[in-house]
Amino acid sequence: MIELYTDTGSMSLTKHGEQLCGDHVEFRMDDHVSICVLADGLGSGVKANILATLTSQILATMSVGGMSIEDCVDTIVRTLPECSVRHVNYSTFTIVKIRDQKYVELTRFDNPHTVVLREGKNYEFKYHSRMIEDKKIYFSSFEAKENDVIVVMSDGAIFAGLGGAYPFGWGRDKIIEYMEAHYASDMTAKGVATLLARECNRLYEGRPGDDTSFAVMRICRRKPVNLMIGPPSSRNLDETMVRRFLDAPGMHIVCGGSTNRIAARYLGKEVQASLDYGESDLPPIYHLEGVDLATEGVVTISKVLEYAQEYLEGVQLNPAWKLIDDGASRIANALFDYASDVRFFVGCAINPAHQNPSLSIAFGAKFQLIDQLGKCLEKMGKRVETHFY
Repeated sequence: MIELYTDTGSMSLTKHGEQLCGDHVEFRMDDHVSICVLADGLGSGVKANILATLTSQILATMSVGGMSIEDCVDTIVRTLPECSVRHVNYSTFTIVKIRDQKYVELTRFDNPHTVVLREGKNYEFKYHSRMIEDKKIYFSSFEAKENDVIVVMSDGAIFAGLGGAYPFGWGRDKIIEYMEAHYASDMTAKGVATLLARECNRLYEGRPGDDTSFAVMRICRRKPVNLMIGPPSSRNLDETMVRRFLDAPGMHIVCGGSTNRIAARYLGKEVQASLDYGESDLPPIYHLEGVDLATEGVVTISKVLEYAQEYLEGVQLNPAWKLIDDGASRIANALFDYASDVRFFVGCAINPAHQNPSLSIAFGAKFQLIDQLGKCLEKMGKRVETHFY
């Protein structure tokens, strides 16, 4: 397993009065290459959204395929529809390609200059430019280090506060100062993007004057999380399932009452239900010595899936799972913010409790939930494995 990986996250604000954001962020990655494209479509609204989406997806696909930047730009110029008002057909963009979590290549056209934090301080890197299809394109390359934070933004970020808190807008220098002042070594890429977007929203007084987006990539160590849910298809597999689950390195989360009792028998411990319901409408968590977190099963995981889908939308500045302390929120923090690798250990026994029609939970619900959650996590850039017993 590669020791380091590239954590990714983005957050966008839609221009006040518009339904669609005119910026679009696209991430593509595997074990060796991580690519981020942030495109800012001309203008705002539906047309800008189409321009940005096409630009980011085309550039990401071509970059994954190893095509030259000249071919990428030429394709964009020839492919994008022309704005009927301004009679131009381009979108600004920034491409970040990281090879083997070490070698960074930046390509930028008309977007604000990318910011890199190294050990919590601004890292100035060199860049050069050349003309391609009558467009001035900037190029940079440097060797990354562990915990480097790379922040790409659209111009809505540098103009936040224009005419108000900052007469000429927030600006790149002030953004760097803000990032340095709020830097934390354990902050995730999504956390950085959300922090910056939240401040932009404040500077815009909750009414963004332009589409504003941040896309963040962070080089960090791999951190596995293991989640076990449901008893296995045969009681003969109880010990095998729990042993493999606990032997796997990383954090350990057990979901479901029956599953927790199986783990407790193996550990020789007792499961204790928490009496603290707090403000959540979900079942309370359990306490089981020997695992990091013990929760209820299907209902809790259903909530985690809901949080994952909201996470991927990239519009919640204050997500519920950051504000409530319950089982679903704790799992969400572990899977979304902490984990680089997620291993699901799924028991295939039929749970009699799930056959009650009043619960509207079909036998396959657990498997569907885990499958959908796994796909969401993969879109977040996590490596996902699922083992059935």
